[in-house]
Amino acid sequence: MSDFCTRLASTTLFWLCAVIFIFSTAEAQTETRTFSLKAENPKFWDLIDSKAQLSKVAGSFGFTEGPVWDERGFLYVSDEEQNKIYKVTMDGHKEELISLGDPDGNAYDRQRRLIDCASVLRAIIAVTPDGKYTILADKFEGKKFNSPNDVITGPDGAIYFTDPTLDLVKGEVQEIPFQGVYRLDDNGNVRLLTKELTQPNGLAFSPDGKRFYVDDSEQRNIRAYNVGSDGSLSSGHIFGAEPGGKHEGVPDGMRVDEAGNLYVTGPKGIWIWDPEGHHLGTIEMPEQPANLIWGDNDYRTLYITATTSVYKLRTKVRGFVPYLAQPQQRETQKVSN
Repeated sequence: MSDFCTRLASTTLFWLCAVIFIFSTAEAQTETRTFSLKAENPKFWDLIDSKAQLSKVAGSFGFTEGPVWDERGFLYVSDEEQNKIYKVTMDGHKEELISLGDPDGNAYDRQRRLIDCASVLRAIIAVTPDGKYTILADKFEGKKFNSPNDVITGPDGAIYFTDPTLDLVKGEVQEIPFQGVYRLDDNGNVRLLTKELTQPNGLAFSPDGKRFYVDDSEQRNIRAYNVGSDGSLSSGHIFGAEPGGKHEGVPDGMRVDEAGNLYVTGPKGIWIWDPEGHHLGTIEMPEQPANLIWGDNDYRTLYITATTSVYKLRTKVRGFVPYLAQPQQRETQKVSN
């Protein structure tokens, strides 16, 4: 009887320890996060007011991505879990634009077409205001893309996008043996720009169009390239790194302001970098952000897609909006002041 009691006590103690470990681990992984502004350099306060407040625009999403600001005063937002692109108004109302398997990054091109990285289709598509789509490109040299992730309009009007394997459909074959960054022109021609990143994700051009940035979610860093007149890339180098814990987020979406400062989602929030690669500070978020866009009439507000919600934060600076013709953008901002 004593042996039985001893074994019972040992078994009970084992399972008690296991339960404590599981709950402790879960608690560590769901640590409460709050909004805060963490400056690493005094220049951070030239960009963000120390008293700036984060506001929630809308919630109850599955996983938000790909925000696009429309001048009529609303956002397009992808929901990767609900498999939809929504039109989101500033009062938090959501209206379905299209039901689509795992939509990801979005952008307007210069014709104001909504361009989407359709992961399940493994394609770059154009979505009409009535929820129809056209495939613009889904192959490179006859092979299917992996899972297009993020997209922007370049200074030459072409579409630039990343193609990692982050959302490659389970059970489907990777046909292209690398994860590339591409340029898609108006004639439907696809050109590989670089394949040296392991999981390329967010991308951006400097306001003068001479520098191109792309981050690598696996390597947790940002690369910078010189841009040729034909859109080719050269002199690639590590611009900055965003290290963090396993559950704190990785480099993802990015935007640039008119002065060339870079805003990159990363561990715990949005990291702000100056054009020389100095980390100026971090906008820590209550939910992990995946992407962001400049909005409002003067393009001084950051709209941020963060896990289940969309937030906004007013800044001191104007954002650079690639798909707007520069003279038109300056005129729009001048009127807004």
